Amino acid sequence: MTTSLAGRMLLADAFHAPECGALEVLAQALIEIGGDGHIVRLTRPGEAGYTDALERAEGEDRLTRMPPGHYLLPGFVDTHVHAPQYPQLGAALDVPLEVWLQRYTFPLEARYADLAFAGEVYGRLVDDLLSSGTTTALYFATIHQEATRLLVDLCLEKGQRALIGKVAMDHPENCPDFYRDASPEAAIEGTRALIDYIGTHPGNGEGRVLPVITPRFIPACTDAALEGLGRLAAECGCHVQTHCSESDWAHGYVLARYGISDAASLDRFGLMTRRTILAHANFLDEEDMDRVKARGSGIAHCPLSNAYFADSIFPLRRALEKGLHVGLGTDISGGPSGFMPEAARGAVLVSRILESGADPVRSRAERASGASTRIDFREAFHLVTAGGGQALDLPIGLFRPGYAFDAVLIDTTADKGGIRLFGEEDGETILQKIVYGAARANIARVWVDGLAVA
Repeated sequence: MTTSLAGRMLLADAFHAPECGALEVLAQALIEIGGDGHIVRLTRPGEAGYTDALERAEGEDRLTRMPPGHYLLPGFVDTHVHAPQYPQLGAALDVPLEVWLQRYTFPLEARYADLAFAGEVYGRLVDDLLSSGTTTALYFATIHQEATRLLVDLCLEKGQRALIGKVAMDHPENCPDFYRDASPEAAIEGTRALIDYIGTHPGNGEGRVLPVITPRFIPACTDAALEGLGRLAAECGCHVQTHCSESDWAHGYVLARYGISDAASLDRFGLMTRRTILAHANFLDEEDMDRVKARGSGIAHCPLSNAYFADSIFPLRRALEKGLHVGLGTDISGGPSGFMPEAARGAVLVSRILESGADPVRSRAERASGASTRIDFREAFHLVTAGGGQALDLPIGLFRPGYAFDAVLIDTTADKGGIRLFGEEDGETILQKIVYGAARANIARVWVDGLAVA
């Protein structure tokens, strides 16, 4: 199969979910990809021009056919990744968040002053995520300028779509002496320097890597840093990412410090915009959700890590019904897996637990929430693709004209994969088996902007 699909016509069985819960099965669809790697046209059998386009592409030797048993999905969008935490993925999950940060995570992140170490970890991470189907990742880096620039370089070199932020954390009470910005000014100017580096990078002419203003979370930042970062967000219009009301401790800390919630505080500092992603957001109340919706901000729902650190379950169904932009995040390494289908399965699982309750001592009526909170594979599939794209305000996650051709080819026939089909499944059943059963062995090919990256 050709390395680049730019300028070619693709014939494939595909799935996408333009709306949450609304799945579209695209059987033997023709997808025309422009020279810039964006989709020019999608035509289905029976629609005007289908046969002519197929014959013309075949005659011009521009047609690429997907093999039988292979299904095309939009590339996975991970809306919350801590790139420097990759070495502790699947470890250090035995203590509360505030202890985990001080005991394990801050010492690990401090090691990224060593560029050789940073290059080894970041190179492996980007390779592994691409081969797992993650075509877009929203990355927290560290406080280190050079290591963060190296992550930018590696994403550009390897072809991953990425949004990358130098972490800002300057609060002496909650950040250790060996790992924090020297001052609010250092946090702000370091962020500005990274924005300039990404914007002027000679290999980033297509804007495949974007800068992100990244206050770690309110407990890690002084008011001066938060105010300055808010002004910078207004000035440059960049994406913003931070943690919001992740755990009882973090939520309670902000209430004690300001007398208002995380969401209200971030809004006051000018850090809640259409291009803001709030990671976790487990303790948002109705007023907070209304505020998030009014600003158009997105939420990175991280069901796997929430099980370890959040002390609660994010009310996903309520957020979706309110019309909030929600994507899924693995939260490497707060979550023990970097594979986005696992995040999708986790989202379904915790939504069911939230509805049914979990205490067997209580009767079903007593332990149930009394409200419908569940989602199914359709919503989960939307969240790992189009939902993430909507949250990031980027044209990704759909097979639609004008959207980037970021895609994952699933081989349901792979011997060592987790999917077994027996020839009688309809389209929705096939996708359901993909969502619940896909393993890395099922991922046959990955493209970003029409270029094969894995």
